[in-house]
Amino acid sequence: MPPGRAAARGELAKSFEPAAIEARWAPQWEKSGVFEPTLDESRPSFAIQLPPPNVTGTLHMGHAFNQTIMDSLTRYHRMRGFNTLWLPGTDHAGIATQIVVERQLQEQGTSRHELGREKFAAKVWEWKDVSGATITNQMRRLGASVSWGHEYFTMDDDLSKVVTDTFVRLHEEGLIYRGKRMVSWDPVLKSAVSDLEVVSEEEDGFLWHIRYPLADGSGEVIVATTRPETMLGDTAVMVHPDDERYAALIGKQVTLPLCNRTIPVIADEYVDREFGTGVVKVTPAHDTNDYAVGQRHGLPMIGVLTLDAKINDNAPAAYRGMDRFVARKRIVGDLEDLGLLAEVKRHKLVVPRCERTGQIIEPMLTDQWFVAMSQPGRDGRFPSSGSTRTTRG
Repeated sequence: MPPGRAAARGELAKSFEPAAIEARWAPQWEKSGVFEPTLDESRPSFAIQLPPPNVTGTLHMGHAFNQTIMDSLTRYHRMRGFNTLWLPGTDHAGIATQIVVERQLQEQGTSRHELGREKFAAKVWEWKDVSGATITNQMRRLGASVSWGHEYFTMDDDLSKVVTDTFVRLHEEGLIYRGKRMVSWDPVLKSAVSDLEVVSEEEDGFLWHIRYPLADGSGEVIVATTRPETMLGDTAVMVHPDDERYAALIGKQVTLPLCNRTIPVIADEYVDREFGTGVVKVTPAHDTNDYAVGQRHGLPMIGVLTLDAKINDNAPAAYRGMDRFVARKRIVGDLEDLGLLAEVKRHKLVVPRCERTGQIIEPMLTDQWFVAMSQPGRDGRFPSSGSTRTTRG
């Protein structure tokens, strides 16, 4: 029997018919105003703010689970006579929403660059209206007892003002500060991305063994690397302090191939003596571990990539403007022509990719805003030096 037929004939349905019940009661509940908060000062109050779902699609099982718990708590307190408010809203989810709209434009044969800033922003707002309405309609079908009269969007003018005021206040207190830090950078988004949005998987790659001549002409060291393009930003080569093979080289200088400058041989326990040749390059501006090594040893931080992952002006002129992977092939070829490529081995490596774009993440030293996580000092202010433990905002 079609849904609702039994009810229409006054008969008891053989099974639960949610569609008919939702269609009847949800609009009546909302119209009656029974979910709007009361303002009786003699009563206790209870309020929950709905963690706003992103306007990038539709609700999933996790949303339904959480909202069921919040709805149960809200209804429980409402029935007990509390002044009760369950506050609904949606989140703009800036980058995620942008990606969704950009993919739609790709399917239409265009891009945000062709549209221009204003038209692209208008497209994003159009998507917000469509997706946001889908989400709120789903909540209505679930019978969520929220106060729709208090619905908010995270880019509403009032909320944006609160965000700005809060940011300024926290900055003045030294709790938010700006500094150069190593971040996971997506060269397509041109944005730092959260570590939670980076997916690392094992892929087939290569291990290049490169000859770095000693500056005094007494020999060479062979450096193993999976990323030869970043050698343009090397500021040291590194060995383990207990590795007897290279003990005599610590403190000497080597000539950095292709760059016509010398860099020191340093010792650090970070080195895995069993990996490759036991000698590794140090590129503090393009590797998270090398960045830590560079800080420990006071090494220069030479960035050789632009924010869209092309070789910049800190590198030799022959490679400037090249995409990072085009430059890799050119560099390997030039090293081979100069007799500086000792060996190439197949190698399994873990490649980090952005979950949103699929692009290979580039560790990048950029100016970012941070929130200090340390305790305030005796003066009540939070330290803003680079020594504080921080989380990227």
